[in-house]
Amino acid sequence: MSTVLLVHAKGGPPLGHVLSRAASRAQVHLLALSEVPATVAASAENLCTSVVTPAEAERSDLVSLITSRAEAVGADAVLTFSEYAVVAVAEACEVLGLAGAGGAAALARDKRMMRRTWQRSGLPQPEFRPVATQAELHEAVADLPAPMLLKAAWSAGSTAHQIIGSPQEADAAWRRSREVMAESAQSGFAELHVAEAEAHFVVEEIVTGTTAQWFDEPGWGDYVSVEGVVAEGVFHPVCVSGRMPTVEPFTERATITPALLPADLQDRVVALARRAVDALGLRDCGTHTEIKLGAGGRMWLIETAARFGGAMTVPQIEEVFRLDLVGMLVDHLLGRPVSWPERALGPEQARGAAGSLVVLAVDGHGAAWRDRRVWNFPAVQHAVALSEGSNLSVVPDSSLPDGSIVPVYDPVGGANTMAALCLLSADDARTVLRDFTALVDALPAVLPPAVVPTVPQSAPAAGSRIRPAAQPEGVPA
Repeated sequence: MSTVLLVHAKGGPPLGHVLSRAASRAQVHLLALSEVPATVAASAENLCTSVVTPAEAERSDLVSLITSRAEAVGADAVLTFSEYAVVAVAEACEVLGLAGAGGAAALARDKRMMRRTWQRSGLPQPEFRPVATQAELHEAVADLPAPMLLKAAWSAGSTAHQIIGSPQEADAAWRRSREVMAESAQSGFAELHVAEAEAHFVVEEIVTGTTAQWFDEPGWGDYVSVEGVVAEGVFHPVCVSGRMPTVEPFTERATITPALLPADLQDRVVALARRAVDALGLRDCGTHTEIKLGAGGRMWLIETAARFGGAMTVPQIEEVFRLDLVGMLVDHLLGRPVSWPERALGPEQARGAAGSLVVLAVDGHGAAWRDRRVWNFPAVQHAVALSEGSNLSVVPDSSLPDGSIVPVYDPVGGANTMAALCLLSADDARTVLRDFTALVDALPAVLPPAVVPTVPQSAPAAGSRIRPAAQPEGVPA
């Protein structure tokens, strides 16, 4: 039987889902760079031939660590589904002579290099400026029209995103974004391989999106993502995922499969995604390309990742289109024949619909809840009326335990301040969108009120984030 080394880090599809699919195709050895969630620990021991958690001292050279472990277990393939380990795994595969994303993996990780590559290819994207110092930030602010977006070049899940409305806001935004990147690194939500990645930023023009000529009904967000795979350098689109509107500044709230785009518009979106992926030169990996939708049919590339979409994107695709993307990718990396879709699948090929919702302490308009609440999924199940045939569940790997206080939403922290991740299955995508809208509106009323202890004098200064007692895995998009 073939052998696979799976490198686990935070983010990506739920580890339990990945392990069960990979183990059905090969003997799996797990290299855990992040703690294995308690909800998955038992199944990991059963499904994996070995589970190794390296000591901190062993992680100084991540490529050597992955390479040596792959050689020790005789791995025929090495893969990861985490944004934070993509570059290290790609470089290790190059050393080992195994199929992988290739030397261009960093182009799909560092937003500065990504944008430069697309700029050379003449692809539509927001105007941008790479920023590594406070002085460069001031130069960028002077060059670009306000408001503009400051984002970390190696972040995920909208972490450290800030809107700069005027030059006077630049210094405070710079300090806060760097603080959040440092905090995220301490929690494992940061690039694991590239030194000083938390100090790299990019400033972007904020383009004006619209859903008016793209969707037939209200409630959709003004961007989509094209899910796909690159096999031997050839891009294979799988489907297009839709979104609910983001929470300020640009934190994702929900992903819905499939997006209800008319076939001709979906074809245009997929064609742009193909150009974006081809320009990056990826070789063998999953892909996730986000595209902003504008008036008059305009589109702008947001970013491409050299891995499948995070949160529940992969399980949603399996449920709706009956495609086991994890198993298919494992087969491909092992040199087995795989029948990828001939073209991107759409609503006509879907069997129902599915969506994942990030629970944040903000209402449907993005305003903070008026008081603190306690996360309690049974209360949500009992009190929120969903459409007939809809089924709501919680993703334990990516959720706080019941009884935890829902974190205050921090716009700079993005998905780091989530309380839970919920999965909804329904008859069609319109129903998912309608039920998620009802759920978001109901949450601050149906969740139990929290008793928040008095803050002592030694509490963190204003602007610091309040962290829950336990953190979910997180959901980079």
